[in-house]
Amino acid sequence: MIKKSKKNYTVNRDVSWMYFNRRILDEASNQTNPLLERLSFLGIYSNNLDEFFQVRVATLRRMIEIEENIHHVNTDTKKVLKKVLKLNEVYTKDFETTFLALHAELQNENIFLVNESQLSAGQKEFVDTFYREELMNSLFPILVSRMSVEPVLNDKSIYLAVKISDSIKQEKKNKKEYALIEIPTEEFTRFFVLPKEGEKNCIMFLEDVIRFCLPRIFAQLNHDKYEAYTIKFTRDAEMEFDNTAYQSILDKISKGVKSRKSGLPIRFVYDREIPADLLRFTEKLLKIEKNDVHVSGGRYHNLKDLISFPLLKRNELKYTNHPPIPILAFDESISLISLIRKKDQYLHCPYHSFDNFIRLLRESAISPEVKEIKISIYRLAKNSKVIKALICAAMNGKKVTAIVELLARFDESSNINWAKKMQDTGIKVILGVEGLKVHSKLAHITARKGNIACIGTGNFHEGTATVYTDFTLMTAHKSIVDEVESLFEFLEQPYLNPSFKQLIVAPQFMRKKIIGLIKTETENAKKGLPAYILCKINHIVDEKIIDKLYEASNAGVIIKLLVRGNCSLITDVPKLSENIRTLGIIDRYLEHSRVLIFANGGEERYFIGSADWMQRNLDNRVEVYTPVYDPEFQKQLKTVIEFGLKDNVKARIVDGSGKNELNTTSDETSFRSQEELYNFYKNNYEANLFEKDQAII
Repeated sequence: MIKKSKKNYTVNRDVSWMYFNRRILDEASNQTNPLLERLSFLGIYSNNLDEFFQVRVATLRRMIEIEENIHHVNTDTKKVLKKVLKLNEVYTKDFETTFLALHAELQNENIFLVNESQLSAGQKEFVDTFYREELMNSLFPILVSRMSVEPVLNDKSIYLAVKISDSIKQEKKNKKEYALIEIPTEEFTRFFVLPKEGEKNCIMFLEDVIRFCLPRIFAQLNHDKYEAYTIKFTRDAEMEFDNTAYQSILDKISKGVKSRKSGLPIRFVYDREIPADLLRFTEKLLKIEKNDVHVSGGRYHNLKDLISFPLLKRNELKYTNHPPIPILAFDESISLISLIRKKDQYLHCPYHSFDNFIRLLRESAISPEVKEIKISIYRLAKNSKVIKALICAAMNGKKVTAIVELLARFDESSNINWAKKMQDTGIKVILGVEGLKVHSKLAHITARKGNIACIGTGNFHEGTATVYTDFTLMTAHKSIVDEVESLFEFLEQPYLNPSFKQLIVAPQFMRKKIIGLIKTETENAKKGLPAYILCKINHIVDEKIIDKLYEASNAGVIIKLLVRGNCSLITDVPKLSENIRTLGIIDRYLEHSRVLIFANGGEERYFIGSADWMQRNLDNRVEVYTPVYDPEFQKQLKTVIEFGLKDNVKARIVDGSGKNELNTTSDETSFRSQEELYNFYKNNYEANLFEKDQAII
C-alpha cells in the first residue's frame, strides 16, 4: 500500500516488512545457496512471520476493533491489513512450493523426509522402541471431546488434532473422539533421524513419529481408526499491565508475560486435508472466530525448526566455515584497557570475535585499577558470559551497575531472571526508564589511569554476535567517555537533564540532530559543495525523516542506502527521489549495524549507533549514535557501505514496489559483499602479520 501526498510517497511499514520477509523467502529458492542453508532461510521466514502476526497484525486488528467501537473506522488501517493478508496468502503458496522443491533436492542428496506410512520393517521397530523408551512419557493427550472448558494451550507449539473412530461402523459402536497432542519440541528435536540404510539417510518429523504411535497412545479407548492433522494458532503478543502503584516493575512485567499466554488468537493455521467436523470442533474449542486469519496449508507447520535441520555430517551442504579474523593489536596486548587508551579500537562481529569484548570485561573484573563498570543490557545469551564477567567484577569488589530493559520483546522472562540473578550477587540493577525503552548499547569502565567507553550497534550477546553484523567502538576519547557517563547518570536519575555535544541521544535530541545533518547536505548541494549521504540501517519508516531525504534528493544530494528491513521510501520518483538508491542484503549474516556518513561539504562526518529511523526509536527510546574520529575506523565503515552497494549477488533493489529485483551492476564479475568483506579483513590481518615478521627479521 503506497501513501501519496503532496510532500511524499511512502510505503506502509507493515507492507514494507512483508516485502522484506519475502527477500528471505527468495533466498530459500536461490540456487547459489547451499541446500541446508536454503532450508534455514525457510525457517527464518517462518519464525519472522510468527512474530509479525503476534505483534503487528495483532496491533492492526486491535486498532480496527477500537475504531469500530467508537464508530470512527480508519479505512487506511483496514486497507493495510487487507494488503498484508493478501501478500501472506501469495507468499504462503510460494513457501509451500519452495519447501516441496527442497524436499525433492534433498532426495537427490540421499536425504529423505519420510512419514509414518513409508517406514521399512526395521525403521518401524526403531520408532516403536524410541516411543516406548523415550517419547511416551512426554506425550499428554487431551481428550477435548470430553472437556467442558477451553484447554490452556501454548501458541509457540504445534499440535496434532486427532480424530479417533472405528474403521467399521457398528450400530452400538459408532462413537468418535477428538484429542489434541502437543508436539514436545522443547524436549526433543523436531527432526527424528532414523538409522542409515545403505547410502540413504531418512528423517521423520516428530509429529509423524507420533502419528505412527497413535494406536499405542490411545489403546485404552478401544478404537481402531486414527486421523491426525497439524494445527497451529498465533496469539496477540501485546502485554497487559496492572498499573497499581504499589506493584513493582518486575511483578508487572512478569504478569504481563503471563497475560501474553492468554492473548486472543489472531491466526489459525491448519492442514487443508483436515475433516470438516474436526476443523469445526477445533475452531470452536480454541475460540477461533470468522474474522481471525485462517491459513489452510500443507501437512507441516511451524517450520521455523528448519533452522536446526540435521546436518548429517554433510558440511558441503552448508556455508563454508568462516572463523573470526584475529585482531593483531589485541593479540599482542597484555591489557586491552591500556591499548584503548592509546588509540580507538573497534570490533566488527562476526568478522571479529565477540570474545574480544568478553576479554575486556574480564580484564575489568580483575584489574586493580578498575573501580566501576556500567553497562546497558537489552538482550542476552542463554548462558551469558557478559553477566558472568559482571558477577565476577562484583565479587571482586568492583561497583557494577546494569541497566536492564525488561520490555525487550520476547526476552522479558530471560531479562527478569538475569536481573534477579545479578541483584542476588550485589550488582546494582536499574530496570530501565519508565515510559522509555533503553535500546542503546553502552558500557563505561571507570579506572584510575583514565576511563574508557564502548558504544555499539548491537546487543552484548555472544550468541547473535556470531550471526549479526555489528560494530563496537572502544574509546578513551574524553569528551565521548564523559558523555557516556552522563547518560548513565540520567538512566539512574531520569530527572536529570544532561546536554550532549558529541553523542546523538534519543529521545532528547536525535530527531532534531539527524534532520539537521540532512539539511546541511541539502544546503551544501545548493551551494555546489560535496553533498551525499551514505547510510546502513535496519529500518527507515519515519515520515518526517523521509520528507527531509526527499528534499535533499531534489536539491541534488546523492543518497545511497543499505536497508535490511522495513523501508517506506520510494525511489526514482521524478523531482522527488531521483537521487536515492536503496538496496537490501540478505545473506549468511543478518545485516544489523547502523552506520551514517555525511559528506559535510568535504569534511566527512561518521557515526555508528543503535537507532533505526523509526518514530519509536527517535521519540520513545533511549538510543545513541557516537561520532567516529579514528581515520582507520572511518575507512573501514566506508568500505563496508561501498562493498554493500557493489553487491550484485545478494543485494536486492528496495524501491517500494516489492519486486525485490536483484541488483545489477555494470561489472559482470560477481561481487558478494559479505564474502568480500571477510576476505578483506583476512588479507589485512595477514598483511599486518607479515609486516610484523619482516620487522622482527
